[in-house]
Amino acid sequence: MNMQRAGRREWIGLAVLILPTLLLSIDVTVLHLAVPALSEELRPTGAQLLWINDIYGFLIAGFLITMGNIGDRIGRRKLLLIGAAAFAVASTLAAYAPSADVLIAARALLGVAGATLMPSTLALIRNMFHDPAQRTTAISLWMVGFTGGMVIGPLVGGVLLENFWWGSVFLLGVPVMAVLLVTGPLLLPEYRAPATGRVDLVSVVLSVVAALTTVYGVKELAAEGPGTVPLLAVLAGLGLALAFVRRQRTIPEPLLDLKLFAERRFSGSLSTLMLVILTGPGVGLLVGQYMQLVLGLSPLEAGLWSLPSVVAVITGFVVSPMLARRIRPGYLAVGGLVLAAAGILLLTVGEPGLGLVVAGQTAYFLGGSPLLVLGTDLVIGSAPPERSGSAAALSETAQEFGGAVGLAVFGSIAAAVYRAGLDVPEGVSASAAEAAGDTLGGAVAVAVEQPAPIAAALLDSARAAFTGGLAAVAVASAVVLLVAAALAATVLRQVPPSGSAPADAPAEREPVPLGE
Repeated sequence: MNMQRAGRREWIGLAVLILPTLLLSIDVTVLHLAVPALSEELRPTGAQLLWINDIYGFLIAGFLITMGNIGDRIGRRKLLLIGAAAFAVASTLAAYAPSADVLIAARALLGVAGATLMPSTLALIRNMFHDPAQRTTAISLWMVGFTGGMVIGPLVGGVLLENFWWGSVFLLGVPVMAVLLVTGPLLLPEYRAPATGRVDLVSVVLSVVAALTTVYGVKELAAEGPGTVPLLAVLAGLGLALAFVRRQRTIPEPLLDLKLFAERRFSGSLSTLMLVILTGPGVGLLVGQYMQLVLGLSPLEAGLWSLPSVVAVITGFVVSPMLARRIRPGYLAVGGLVLAAAGILLLTVGEPGLGLVVAGQTAYFLGGSPLLVLGTDLVIGSAPPERSGSAAALSETAQEFGGAVGLAVFGSIAAAVYRAGLDVPEGVSASAAEAAGDTLGGAVAVAVEQPAPIAAALLDSARAAFTGGLAAVAVASAVVLLVAAALAATVLRQVPPSGSAPADAPAEREPVPLGE
């Protein structure tokens, strides 16, 4: 089957599509640096500060499916440009917010605008790069942009906060989106589905509220542990999600085409991606604490020692498309996930020193990178072109939920093992013992106030208990990775290398191109 190969215009267009991806990942990281300065000026309450941090991610997760469908209907480029303009306006509002309430509202607008960007960029990549090998390379570069933003975000944010006020970190989005608004119409083709009806508003409400309540409940479970309110939120969210699915089966123009899941490569790749994403946030959070509170590294030293894993994942993103031209994606994914599981198990070797921790993290990120690239490519590539926006939104939604659920589940495992293993020495008050039993950081704070012998005994016990929790999470994560490897081996074994087109591949059904 002959496929049109992308030329210079498409590759330059890809650089334009990477810009919003880079910005979104930077935006996630810089806010944490700005919190002390904005707290001093705006004086938010504790609840307001939580909403300033969380509402952005909540609304991105909530609106992804809706925005993916709208992009399929009105045009992916049009939605991308609308979202870029809205993001620039909301960024300016956030930068000059006079109060915490205004900043929360601006962050909410940023979340809704951000939900337009990710599915639009991925869907346009699907429509611009028809050759499988080129599309895989394009997606890998897109993912490198996202990862690169997370690396340079703290550096750029630190420079801005050192020289300007806290709102300057939000103004990063304005010039980036201005470039996108100018170059997008010139370099990006427009695509939309050939036949569209009205957006079902009931489905929109069900999908948004289901996502918001579920993510809220899961995040609260991760932060506070089991409780009535977060459990009810999760149950309510799941109930609304079930109602959403049932409605999609009965209406003529569904917001989410459930027929996508009938394609084995699509559903299998999506499930495998979600399993792998489950393990990332929890392990990353625990390893960061272990480096600082057990091994005694400063935050800067811990950050520097995380660079090998960043280099590993970027290397994996770049190399995977090259290998996939000659090796079946299923083999690459399985081999990588086995390596990732082996790497993460290094964290269970006694009380792992810095060398084992860095080696384990590096192997984990290197091993997981082929599946992230190839799995995303298969999710996007196996969907019909007219549904690529919805497919991209589902890929991003699965990863959002996977990260939130993984953090809650693995965080709960680590907390339970920590509490069970902690032996508070005599002489520590009940309130101090309770604080020490909550987190390792709490134990360190309590130890500062104790006599030297008691402090030493408490720290030794707390660090040993935390190490046990890290080991338990590492084992559980390795099991999940091996399950993901088995799933990949089952559903992806027949997928050919990208350098060879399958003999029975159907002709692609192209959506309507507009305004080239």
